[in-house]
Parts: sequence; structure tokens; C-alpha cells
Amino acid sequence: MARIAEKVFWTIRDIPLLPQNDSVNYEIIDRELFVTRSPHHLHQRVCGKLFRYLDEWSESSGLGETIIAPVVILSDIDSVIPDVVWISQERLAQVEDKAGHLLSAPELVIEVLPPGKNNEDRNKEAKLKLYSLHGVSEYWICDRLSKQVAIYSRKNARLILVTTLLENDIITFSLLPNFSCLVSQLFVL
Repeated sequence: MARIAEKVFWTIRDIPLLPQNDSVNYEIIDRELFVTRSPHHLHQRVCGKLFRYLDEWSESSGLGETIIAPVVILSDIDSVIPDVVWISQERLAQVEDKAGHLLSAPELVIEVLPPGKNNEDRNKEAKLKLYSLHGVSEYWICDRLSKQVAIYSRKNARLILVTTLLENDIITFSLLPNFSCLVSQLFVL
């Protein structure tokens, strides 16, 4: 009689025990381990542009910080590495540990979709639920192939899709007064 393997559940304590490699990222969402390789350089360019626009605004306003690919530990069973985040100075002072990890959700999380149905589902379903549960104010999903940005905002204690911006639209965020960015600028290669 064949033995059916029990499902393995992962926690943040398991991550340091996994092989460490600069080209591999480990994320845990609801006890499930996700292993991703370093993204395509065009993916990284979009992340860099998002960082640049948000960071310029952050530097001039002094209201917060923009961080590329931070480790965000939301619980013992949820640890993710979003592409870009923005976090207020007040929140950062409360939630950053000595290793530079964020131990609570930032106000804004941005993911750039890597190709593939599994990646799309993880960002549009699993991460959306996770960010919603942990209090993210706004979640942007940038699709570099369709050149669109889906904006999810917190309404009634959860993130809901409020708009999908196209190339000629402008991104704004209520927590970032006077911040704006033309969507097409993110995808100029």
C-alpha cells in the first residue's frame, strides 16, 4: 500500500535553512513556499522606474521611503518580497527590524507581473488576499506586457479593484499628496 505524503507547511523559520542564492527568492504565503528566480531585466526596469518616481517624491516631501524588494514578514506563515513598497516615516520607525525587514505591511505595495499564469494568479489572488488581510492601503499590479496598472484600494477593511489605468492615464495615491506619474513612463524601454 502506497503511503500518501503529508502536506508540508512552511514558516519563516524555515527560510534561513534553504539554500541561499542571489538569483532565487523564497516567499511563504499561508504556509506555502514559493520559489522564484530573478526576474527578466525588463521587469527590473519597470521596478526601477517605479522606485525612481516614488523615491523622488519621497525625498522632496520627507513623508516616507520607497524600498525595492524588501522582505516583508507579516506573520510566522507569511513572508513576501514585493517589487516596490512605499512606507511612511512613522510606520517605518515602528516596524523595521535590525536586519531591515518590515514586520508589518507598508501603506503601498507594488508588484510587477512576471509572465505566466501561476505568477499572475499568485499576485492577483494570493498576494491580494494577504495584503488585504494585513492592512495595505493600496496595491498596484503593473503589467508590463499590456502596459496597464491595476489599482486596488482599501474599502471596508479589504482591498478592492478601483481602476485599471492605461498608458495615457496618470497614477496618483491619496497618501502621497501631489504625487503623479504617467503610466506610459513606466513602460518606456
